[in-house]
Amino acid sequence: MKRARMLLRVSSNQQLEADGDLSVQRRLVLDYIQLHDEWELDGKEYFEGSMSGYKTAVSERDTLQEALEDARNGEYDILVVYKDDRIGRRMWEIGSYVMTLKSYGVDIYTVRDGCISPDSSDIMGQMMLALRYGNAQKSSADTGMRVKDAAQKLVQQGKFMGGAAPYGYKLVLSGELSKHGRALHHLEIIPEQAEVVRHIYALSLHQEFGSAKIARLLNEDDYYKTMAPKDVWKSGTITSILTNPVYAGHVAYKRRERINGKYHRLDRADWIKSDNPDESIRIISGEMWDRTQDRRNRRSDKYLKTLGHKGINVIRRNDGILSLIDVIYCGYCGKKMTNGSKYNYWTIKGTGEKRASKIPIYRCQSAQAGIPHNKAAQFRADWVEETVFECLTEYIGHLQEDENIYDAIAKSRNQEKRKQEAEMARLQRELAKIIQGLETMEGHIPEAMTGDCALSLDELASAIRQHKEKKAEKEKQIQEKRENLKEITVAAGQWKGLKANADIPTWQQVFKEADTQTQRVLVNKLIDRIDVTDEQITVRFRIKQNGFLPRNRDDSDTIPYKPCSK
Repeated sequence: MKRARMLLRVSSNQQLEADGDLSVQRRLVLDYIQLHDEWELDGKEYFEGSMSGYKTAVSERDTLQEALEDARNGEYDILVVYKDDRIGRRMWEIGSYVMTLKSYGVDIYTVRDGCISPDSSDIMGQMMLALRYGNAQKSSADTGMRVKDAAQKLVQQGKFMGGAAPYGYKLVLSGELSKHGRALHHLEIIPEQAEVVRHIYALSLHQEFGSAKIARLLNEDDYYKTMAPKDVWKSGTITSILTNPVYAGHVAYKRRERINGKYHRLDRADWIKSDNPDESIRIISGEMWDRTQDRRNRRSDKYLKTLGHKGINVIRRNDGILSLIDVIYCGYCGKKMTNGSKYNYWTIKGTGEKRASKIPIYRCQSAQAGIPHNKAAQFRADWVEETVFECLTEYIGHLQEDENIYDAIAKSRNQEKRKQEAEMARLQRELAKIIQGLETMEGHIPEAMTGDCALSLDELASAIRQHKEKKAEKEKQIQEKRENLKEITVAAGQWKGLKANADIPTWQQVFKEADTQTQRVLVNKLIDRIDVTDEQITVRFRIKQNGFLPRNRDDSDTIPYKPCSK
C-alpha cells in the first residue's frame, strides 16, 4: 500500500468557508484517492489558504516546504491535488519542486491529469512538465493583465478596488455583490482620523514641515499620539497620507508597481485616478491637495536646483561610500544607522561667488522616521571615522605583532578558496542544466510551428527567452566567482615573508592609505559592532588581540570623542 496525502489550496479568504470552494475540492480529492485500491489515506493533510501560487515563490510557501521536508523524511508516497495549478503557477520553480519530490520517492497526482511526476531519465516528460507550468504561468499573467485593465476602468469611474482602508477611513458593506458572489465594500470617513489628516496637510502646506518633522510633532503630542496607526507615527506613514489623492476624493490605481518581488512608487503622471471626485470620501479640497504636492516637490528640489547644483543631478544619499556603514549603530536606541548628507551653502562677500559643500553623516533611522529620539540623531562621518580609525590602526598594530596571525590568515584564505571553488562547481552544474533545458526547448520549435506542441510558437519562444536570461545571469555569477578566486592568496609562507621584508608597509599604513571600499571591507572583517553616542564610541572587535580568538560581544573598547553637536 502507498501512503497518500492531500494538498488543498485556495487563493482567497472567501474560499476558506466550509461551504465554499474548499469543501468541494476536498471531496473531489477524496473520491479520487478512493478509486485507487493500492492507496491508503494518510492522516495528515496539507492546506494553504489565501496565497497566490503565481506571485509567491516556492521558498516562501511554508506548506510546500513542510510537504517537502516530510517527503525527505519518507513519511508518504503520493501527494494528491485537485488540479496542477494547486501546486503553483511558476514554470521553473514548480517543475523543480515536482522533481525534488520525485527524488525523495513522492509522486504528485492530480484529479484531472493523473501522475504529473516524470522520471529523472525521462527528458521528454520533464520538458512537458515545464511546458505545463509555463502554460499555467502565462494563463495567470494574462488573467492579471485583464484584471488590471478592468480595475483601471473601474477606478476611472470612481470605484474603490479593495484592499486595506487608508488612514482616515473604514470599510463598510456596500450591499452589492461581485460577479463571483463576493460582498463588496466602500470607504466611509472616520471623523476623528479625518481631523488628524487635515492637521497633517496643514503642517505640510502652511508650515512647510517635512514628513519626519510632522511625525515627530505628532508623537510628541499627547492627543495625536493616541491616534497613530500601530501606536507610533513614522515618516513613511505621513508621506503615504500626503501623497494619496483619496483624501481629495479621488480613488487611485497604480500608485506603485511590483518589480522583482518589491514594490516601487510610480510618478504621479503614471497613476490611474477617478475622473471626478467623490464628495462622500473627500476630507480636504482638491486645491489643497494640489498645492501640497507642489510645495513638497519644490522643497525636495530646493537644494538641487540652486547655487552650484543648478542644472545637475545630486546624489541625495551616500549609498556605499562610508566605511563604517555596515557595523555602526545608534548608541541611544540601538537602531542601525544609514548614510546621509548635510549640505552647506554660502556666498563669498567680496566676489559674490556662490559655494556649496556636502558633509557625509551617519544618521539614526528611527530619528529620521520621526520616532521620538531625545539625543543626537546624526553624527559627522569625518569625526566618527577619525576616532574609530585611530583606535583601529592601533589595534591592527597589536595583531601584526602576533606571530600566529599569518598562519591563521593563510588558513582562513585556504578555507575561503575551497568555499568559493565549491560554489563555482555548483553554479557550473546549474548552468549545464539550464543549457540542456534550452537545447530541449529549441528542439521543439518545429513541433510548435506545426501545432503539435502543447505550447504555441509564441509561448515556446517566450519560455526560451526566459531560459536564455537565466543562462546569462548564471554565466555572470560564474564570472564573478572566477574573479573572486583570482584575488585569494593562499600560502602561509607568503604572509610570513611579508613580515620579514622590512620594505613592506605596515598594516596601519595600508589601512590609512586604502580607498573607502577597501577600508569598509577591513572594518567588516575586524569589527563586529560600533555604538555611537554624543559622549563616546564603543567598538566591539571580532578578534582578541591575544591568540587570534573570537571575542565575546561584551569585550569592547570605549573611546571618548568630540561630540558632533559642539
